[in-house]
This record gives sequence, structure tokens and C-alpha cells, in this order.
Amino acid sequence: MEESRHVVYILKCKDSTLYTGYTNNLTHRLHMHECGKGAKYTRGRGPFRVEYVERFSTKEEALKREYAIKQLKRTEKEHLISLNK
Repeated sequence: MEESRHVVYILKCKDSTLYTGYTNNLTHRLHMHECGKGAKYTRGRGPFRVEYVERFSTKEEALKREYAIKQLKRTEKEHLISLNK
């Protein structure tokens, strides 16, 4: 198995909302979002900009982190994004 193939990401939608997700193939997942076949939340909200990416060696770690990020307030997510740039 490829090291660090589990990814948690934050997208900024065209309406400036933030979407947090998990994938094991970021390129494909972004394509699905752009085509309107990704998460229901992102349909009609493109184009998107990837604001944050964090990689993990296991799916379990990534899903725990995704959940933790989703619990953050927007200002906390923006702070996390700023630390990643």
C-alpha cells in the first residue's frame, strides 16, 4: 500500500463556504466535485480551490481527523488553513 495515500482536504467553494472531505485519490475526487458528482453539498458550488491537504498512512487516522476538522468553527478552520500555507 502506498504511504500517505489517505487524504483529508478542505475546499473553498465559489460562494466562499468551506467543505471538508476524505479521499484516497485527491485528483479523482476533485474531478468528481467539479463534475457535480461529488458530495451533495458541493453540487453547484464550483469552481473549487483546495485550501488544505493533510495526508495519513491509514484510513482510520484520516477519518478521525476529518471528523475533528468538521467539528471546528469556520474561524478555526481558517486558522488551520493559514498554518498550512
